[in-house]
Parts: sequence; C-alpha cells; structure tokens
Amino acid sequence: MEKHLFNLKFSARQLEREAIKCEKKEKEEKVKVKNDIQKGNMEGAKIHAENSIRQKNQTLNYRKMSARIDAVSQRVQTAVTMKSVTGSMKGVVKAMDSAMQSMNLEKIQQLMDKFQKEFENLDVQSQVMEESMNNTTTLTTPQNQVDSLMAEQADEAGIEIGQMLPEGGTSAVGASTGVASKEQDELSARLAKLRQA
Repeated sequence: MEKHLFNLKFSARQLEREAIKCEKKEKEEKVKVKNDIQKGNMEGAKIHAENSIRQKNQTLNYRKMSARIDAVSQRVQTAVTMKSVTGSMKGVVKAMDSAMQSMNLEKIQQLMDKFQKEFENLDVQSQVMEESMNNTTTLTTPQNQVDSLMAEQADEAGIEIGQMLPEGGTSAVGASTGVASKEQDELSARLAKLRQA
C-alpha cells in the first residue's frame, strides 16, 4: 500500500510541474498577442490569444487532476494509518482486558489515554483529507475571454484595438476598448502637457 501511496504522490507532483510549464507558455503567448497587436496583425494576435486561453485551461486541468490525485493519496494514507491504528487499538483492547482483570486503575487510565490519543490522531488526518477534497473548481472558456485578453494586451501596449478588428463578433472587445480608449486619450493629453512643461 505504501508503494501505491508513493506513486500517487509522485503523479501529483508531475502534474504540478506540467501546470507550471503551461503557465509559462500562457505568459509567452500573451507577449506574442501584444507583439502582434503592435504590428497590426490581428489574426495572429487572435491565434495567440486562443493559445494563451488554452494553456490557462490546461494549467487548471492539471491542477484539478493533481488535487484529485492528492486527495486519493490522502485517502490511501488514511487507510494505511487506519491499519496502524487498528493494530494499536487491538493491542490496547488486549491490554485493557488484562488490566481490567487485575483492576489496576493506574494502568487502565494510561491505556484509556493512549486510546484517546489514537482517535485524536485519526480525527486530524480525516479533517485534512476532507479539506483537500473540498478544494476543487470548475472552469469554462467562453469566446469573450479571448477578446478580453486581446483588449488587455492592447491596453498595456497603448494601442486602440477597436479599429483593427473585423466588425463581426467582437462586441466585447469594442465595448471594453471604448472606455479604455477614452482613458487612453486623457492620459495622452496629460502626457503631452507634461512634455511641454
């Protein structure tokens, strides 16, 4: 059982490493989105934005799977611990029988304390397992994430993206960049005044 426990923990670590790789690729794709927007290549920017969203989702999938495997490994750990606790409890019960026969109250008290300690350890491990099982999330990827990522990268690059995109199906980008372009105009005006001063 310990071998399976080790394999589960190893698999969870591998999935976490894969999630980190995907995060890195996601950031690289975001940079490519910004570069393509600056060059006016909106099709390329859209492809890189889709890749970035895909990598983000893959990261979340790896993390969810890692969390599930970790939860399973904790259950296996609990089973291993339960086996150990059961063995300890059998020993305690036998010792209690012999103590009861001799009616040594001090020995009975020591055995009861040990018995309670074993149960407290089991409770702590059960709580840890339950907490890890409750830490799962779900995610869907709508098209507007691609548009909002492109708008975000355009804002960072200081480019108005609304004019560069084709008119069909980009209302989310146009709406978010309308407010951003107004703020951008105000910032540009303030910058121009600072340069003149």
